[in-house]
Amino acid sequence: MRQRRVAVTGLGAICALGQNVPEFWKGLCEGQSGIGPIESVDVSGLRFQNGAEVRGYDPACYFDSSRMDLLDRFAQFAVLAAREALRDSGAVWTPELRETTAVVCGSSVGGQNAQDAGFRELYKLGRGRVHPLSIPRIMANAGACHISMEFGITGPVYTLSTACSSANHAIGLAFRMVGNSEVEMAIAGGSEAPFSLGLLKAWEAMRVIAPDTCRPFSRDRRGMILGEGGAMLVLEPLEAARARGAHIHAEIAGFGMSSDAHHIAQPSVEGPVRAMRAALRDAGVHPQQVGYINAHGTGTPGNDATETRAIHEVFGAHTHQLAVSSTKSMHGHALGAAGALEAVATTVALREGILPPTANFTTPDPECNLDVVPNQARQAKVEFAVSNSFAFGGLNAVLVFRAHGS
Repeated sequence: MRQRRVAVTGLGAICALGQNVPEFWKGLCEGQSGIGPIESVDVSGLRFQNGAEVRGYDPACYFDSSRMDLLDRFAQFAVLAAREALRDSGAVWTPELRETTAVVCGSSVGGQNAQDAGFRELYKLGRGRVHPLSIPRIMANAGACHISMEFGITGPVYTLSTACSSANHAIGLAFRMVGNSEVEMAIAGGSEAPFSLGLLKAWEAMRVIAPDTCRPFSRDRRGMILGEGGAMLVLEPLEAARARGAHIHAEIAGFGMSSDAHHIAQPSVEGPVRAMRAALRDAGVHPQQVGYINAHGTGTPGNDATETRAIHEVFGAHTHQLAVSSTKSMHGHALGAAGALEAVATTVALREGILPPTANFTTPDPECNLDVVPNQARQAKVEFAVSNSFAFGGLNAVLVFRAHGS
């Protein structure tokens, strides 16, 4: 049994919609698309040319040259999001707090840019050596480690890799650690930078990338669009946050996970149903109390229809009173960072009473009979919201958020 309620007191984000939370939120509210031609890689030989990149990003604005040499792009995003989230939280470091703070990060593929650069040296240019810091740059735990070192955090620090559910797993387990009094604070989220030629070729082979844009739940949807970025949340006990006068954005109320045990790449209905029900049970929330779902909503034909069936199974007749949107239509599918970006979006939606839309929506699909908040944000006061992440391998992670003061 969880001992303590858990507050979200800090938010940080960088993605195709902006390099901080206010820019990110503004883009969501305006239904902006961060999707456009991929600029960082020559994609002329690929079947797709669009992605959701962090445009205009200059690492020299945030890191000195020696630090940049150590950090792959995905780890830079993790550190930047953590910096913003900790500033936002107003936390004051003490030796005791550093010892009782956790850093839990998610990443699906880690340092792909560094790995691709090494392979290019070896296989294309025929050189006999790679960069001496290749391993520290490639390792998926690099983001968590650099957050720990920058802030002197000596509590539990680790990284989860469960494909597209990585960040939700990270946030959910950090939530449990805070709620169960294992730690007094946690920085949790995910980061990803998948725009390297080798990885893009691998995604091309999967035949799941849209040739134009991401249209979740639309009848004419043609696939997902890859995105990059990072997002972090600062979590702490609700009473401790109140006692120090912290600004509380929202609470995390519940977390559920499941495995489909079905297929490595094709989703099932039963696995997501189990995860959503587990999250609601953990939160002590009835389905009828939920007002908004930030859907996994990748824009692939199979995922969107399957997620729709799972939502109907869990929420029954209440499904028709639910708003369900996919923000991947704007910031792309950031793989291991997707759940973290969506957690920030869901948290701010509850705080502001504004639900972000499903952008690029065209024609309703009878197999996706949901209120998808098409194209325009909507004002709505919601008490409880759910954020879904369903990954390749059939690994599902679902978070339940509560509006603060409700």
